[in-house]
Amino acid sequence: MSLALEQPVLFIAGIIFIPLGIFILRRLRDPLSLVLPLGPPGGVPFRPPFSIEWLVRVLRAAEYAGVFLLLLAASGPLVRTSGKVWLSRGADIIAVVDISPSMAALDMEGRSRFDAARDLIRSFAEKRPSDAIGLAAAGNDAALLVPATTDRRALFSRLESLRVGEMGDGTALGMGLAAAAFHLRNSTAPRRAVILVTDGENNAGTVHPETAAAMLPELGISLWVIGIGRGGEVPVDYVDPRTKMRRSGTFFSHFDPESLMAISGAGGGTFIRAPSAGAFADAFALVDEREMLVRRQGTVTETKSLRTPFIAAAFILIFLARLVRTGILGGRS
Repeated sequence: MSLALEQPVLFIAGIIFIPLGIFILRRLRDPLSLVLPLGPPGGVPFRPPFSIEWLVRVLRAAEYAGVFLLLLAASGPLVRTSGKVWLSRGADIIAVVDISPSMAALDMEGRSRFDAARDLIRSFAEKRPSDAIGLAAAGNDAALLVPATTDRRALFSRLESLRVGEMGDGTALGMGLAAAAFHLRNSTAPRRAVILVTDGENNAGTVHPETAAAMLPELGISLWVIGIGRGGEVPVDYVDPRTKMRRSGTFFSHFDPESLMAISGAGGGTFIRAPSAGAFADAFALVDEREMLVRRQGTVTETKSLRTPFIAAAFILIFLARLVRTGILGGRS
């Protein structure tokens, strides 16, 4: 954002000549001033009970400030703001996140799989400002939570409020993939993709994940399946959002890479195994690289005039100063 004047020469001339004119007018009006002390000769001069000179000075300063604002208004004050715009459309991408209780497993360098997934999705979206990115969740049921959008505030807000166990204890991967496919089927984006982030096998829902995945290549949608975590006993800790009870302990993680590979194969996609936090970050980096589009951008500048508020402020200052000067001081300058 920047401030500018349409007529800077007028402003400079006003700064020079207006104070000079005020000085000359004051001299012509009061060519000679004579101070006569009131009181007995040689005694203490008479003084009024209170001084109003400070008030006179404040009123005079207000009038001068009003004149200055009128000069600014006449000079055409402008405020210019510049913003980046994308001249070509980006990709439409929906992340389908497993939110079953096993995603609370703490095997991502002391953090849960779910928290690591949220952070990576947020980082992925921040690096792709021209892409429309949506969010779907899969538990015992599945739903699209945020449609593909460039509104990062809406995406991040729902991502932040998402909780493990929000949709029950199951894992309906097929339902999550079907929801993403349904909402991307009519997209006109030059590239469309679904990113499935899960740590388990499908055990809920009415749609088989391979059936849902097979719809994606028919619709021109690419598929990425990221299998997070490891098998075996892992610690888990989370608060059930429905019962508000804390669940902690260990559980046996039934990580099934073969079923996830079958899902990615049915969708003509890519399966990436991420047993650690580093591997998980590398998986999203690979998706970011492979789903990249060449995007053109430009700059738009918006100009807004400040003439009206400056004129309004000037008249308020001058009017109030004159009102006080006339009503209280009897026109004293």
